[in-house]
Parts: sequence; structure tokens; C-alpha cells
Amino acid sequence: MSGSIDAVLIAGDITNFGPDELTYELLDLLEPLGCPVLAIPGNCDQRSILATLDASKAVNLDGAVHTIENVTFAGIGGSNPTPFDTPFERSEDEIGAMLEDLLIRADRGGGTIVLLSHAPPKNTLDRIPGGNAGSDALARAIGKVDLIVCGHIHEDQGEMTGQGTEIVNVGQASQGKSAIITIDEGIEVQFNNI
Repeated sequence: MSGSIDAVLIAGDITNFGPDELTYELLDLLEPLGCPVLAIPGNCDQRSILATLDASKAVNLDGAVHTIENVTFAGIGGSNPTPFDTPFERSEDEIGAMLEDLLIRADRGGGTIVLLSHAPPKNTLDRIPGGNAGSDALARAIGKVDLIVCGHIHEDQGEMTGQGTEIVNVGQASQGKSAIITIDEGIEVQFNNI
């Protein structure tokens, strides 16, 4: 991709249990960047945020694909089940079915495939004090996409590679964490922690 910023990816937990209207405030902050904003909900967002994203200037990437230049983005919002019964959780079966559909649609575009998912794949950047909390279904994307950008496990920001797939947990934006990801000949990740 060319240019200084070609797209902004939002990996969920946009409102952190707040009202959906907070989405507009975030998007207003990003508007001066003048680039597409691709967003998915997190498990701490209400399901009604999907309508808010649809009505906003952002691209609601939940269950959708969107191509910018030669990069195809696919998105799965919410998370696999948690012990906390948060507002936007999906069963592993639902995540798996969404992933299968998205991989078919994303493959038609050619080029680089990026999966934007709120939850990380199981046993990647998903460590919590009690073990690993990632999604078994999302682990099936490893080796099938070039890049997985996730959040959800706020305390496990980082990057790793598995079976040719770069996996990046961007961290929690409200704590000043983010990443700049450059997709060119390869994939480079630079974390920005304020």
C-alpha cells in the first residue's frame, strides 16, 4: 500500500460498554486522517453497534470483505464465549462459519489477505492469568491469510508469526497502545505506546 496512512483498522471494544453513539466521537477524531476506517465490534460493544457502524462513515467490516489497492480485508467482530457473558459473544461454530465464508470471498480478490478479528486465534497472543483465551475457530485462519490483526486480550500486545501468517495484537487504544502496520514486500509492525 502506498501513502502515509492508507487505512485505519479498529479491532473492537469501541464503546467499552458505553452507548453506541460513542462510535461517532471516535470516528470524528479519525476524520482528519482522510483515509478509510475499517471497524468491527468487540465483545464489550452492544450488538446494536452494527447498525451504528452501518450508519457511520466507517466501513462495517463485520462479516464483510473490503479491498483497498491489492489488500483484501475481512472482518469478524465480537469474541468467542467468555466467562463474563459480555454483550457481543459468538459461538465457536458461528465464528468458524463466518471465517469459512470470508476466506472464500477474500480469496477472489487476490493479493494480500488481512483478517481483522476482535479475538485472537487460540494459543497466539491470547494469554491471560488463567491460560489462553483465544478462539479455536480463528486458529484455523493461520496459514490461510497473510495477516491477522486483533485486540480483545488487552494485556497481550505483540506480534508473532505462525505458518506464514503474521499475527498482531494491537493492544488497548484507550491506554495509548496502537500499531502501524506496513504491507509492502512483506509485513512490518511498529508498536506505538504513548
